[in-house]
Amino acid sequence: MKSIKLKIGVIAASCIMMFAVSCDDYLDVPPTGQLAKPNLVSLAGIDASLIAVYSQVNGRNLRMASPSNWVWGSIRGGDANKGTDPGDFNTLNPIQRFETDATNVNPAENWRGLYEGIARANNVMALLAEKGPDVTDADVARIAAQARFLRGHFYFQLKRNFGDTPYVDETVDYDAGIELVKNDRDLWPLIEADLEFAISNLPDTQTEVGRINVWAAKSYLAKVYLYQEKWTEAKTLFDDVIANGKTSNGKKYDLVPYYDDAFRGANDNHEESIWAYQSAAGTGSVNNANPEFDLNFPYASDGVPGGCCGFFAPSFTFVNSFRTDANGLPLLDGSYNDAANRVKNDMNLESAAAFTPDTGNLDPRLDHTVGRRGIPYLDWSDHKGKAWIRKQDWAGPYSPKKYVYTQEEKSGFLDNSSWTPGYTGINIMIIRFADVLLMAAEAEIELGNLEQARTYVNRVRQRAIDSKLMRGNGSAAAKYTIGLYTSPWASADMARKAVRFERKLELGMEGHRFYDLVRWNTVQAEMDAYFALEGTLLQSQMGGASFTDKHKLLPIPQGQIDLIGPDILVQNPGF
Repeated sequence: MKSIKLKIGVIAASCIMMFAVSCDDYLDVPPTGQLAKPNLVSLAGIDASLIAVYSQVNGRNLRMASPSNWVWGSIRGGDANKGTDPGDFNTLNPIQRFETDATNVNPAENWRGLYEGIARANNVMALLAEKGPDVTDADVARIAAQARFLRGHFYFQLKRNFGDTPYVDETVDYDAGIELVKNDRDLWPLIEADLEFAISNLPDTQTEVGRINVWAAKSYLAKVYLYQEKWTEAKTLFDDVIANGKTSNGKKYDLVPYYDDAFRGANDNHEESIWAYQSAAGTGSVNNANPEFDLNFPYASDGVPGGCCGFFAPSFTFVNSFRTDANGLPLLDGSYNDAANRVKNDMNLESAAAFTPDTGNLDPRLDHTVGRRGIPYLDWSDHKGKAWIRKQDWAGPYSPKKYVYTQEEKSGFLDNSSWTPGYTGINIMIIRFADVLLMAAEAEIELGNLEQARTYVNRVRQRAIDSKLMRGNGSAAAKYTIGLYTSPWASADMARKAVRFERKLELGMEGHRFYDLVRWNTVQAEMDAYFALEGTLLQSQMGGASFTDKHKLLPIPQGQIDLIGPDILVQNPGF
């Protein structure tokens, strides 16, 4: 059984407890189950409240607030479609088609989950202001640093999804009455301030795995700088993390030797994991497990992990992107979607019918990321094609593969206390070292350092070259061909194309793609090309869909506007 590195439990941020009284003496008997203020402001009480902030990172029961961003980053970015069938979780249908309106429940769930995390972080900061006698100044600094890092994370998610949203910190006095806060402040400086405070007060390593260290804070702030095109500031932090960053056990950050090992539970908190949500199975509460992908498994009655529900189906465009040329390099000109280059699939073919997988050149990361007919699906069996797809003419022929548990992992990484074994004890990485290398490469390009950027990209590609699939441990049906960029890039434009495409391949299905396309300002062209193919090959689900500029942001939930008023909470343009 996997142990809990950082105890995650359902601890209400406000510590509200139930209490019992009789009908006769309820006016005279004080509540007996409520935590007294001295308990809350003690070191133990404040640290328990901090753990409640950590626990909210996965969204708790609000799946759409989870840090994997499988809907907001990957489905909207074209890595995948919703999958399953038209009726199951049908409120996702307009999201993938960019037809979302302000009444859709899913943006509202994301909003609620993120603001719950902010409320919990603010609660910790307020308790620190009234700290008990056993709380030292050093305790205040280390706890506040973690709380403010987490608050910065929640606001960063809000900023990317909704733009500027109401900013609330621990100074808001709710006891004095309801305070209506406008969404007219730029969140970037406020996010930066929280992360800068974290950097100034966090240690290099933590004794409890899962708690934020200074390297996670530096990586996150560098990412925030990158989104604002503050290239020099981003480079300075990335350089420090790459050269000096260490895991909690003191091991230097690096890429794990084999790509697939990054997503295996037995390797959680490995040298590539800079910040991950800590998950554990078999603890007596499914809330301690990872709820991110409980829907995102092959759909079959037996012989597959999860068994439900066929969501998060990789797209044709995403799979085609792994086509390589004779030198093992990606087709950066976009020709991977041309009919001659598309990856062969079993669309509309029954599983009992004969099928020969694609025999052209492919990047091996495809088969670490996507389940496709005739290729081993981890250690379960060869993917069975249509028999493992809930509704192939709606979802397409592919299954997700990252963070899916192996047969070997069944005994220690499944939590069977809920309706599905899809709740696992496998951590979800929010920042990993490969992501840092590729973000650093972006900054280097914009500062004119193309060779350093090429070095970072080749470092990522070399790990893919070392894939176990390349060493004959995969299916002989696949022709894996991948190489390095051996010649200097001729221009910054060429370098940008290479780095951006590398992020698509390396970080695919990990919730990054849509946000990348928006910040690069390439989202319209990319989604036009995506819908041109998917709308033809997956007509029932994607036919007639298109992207328009207003969908760079989600609509602010109408229910929030109705509560606060449209003059206070202003809707995003176009909704």
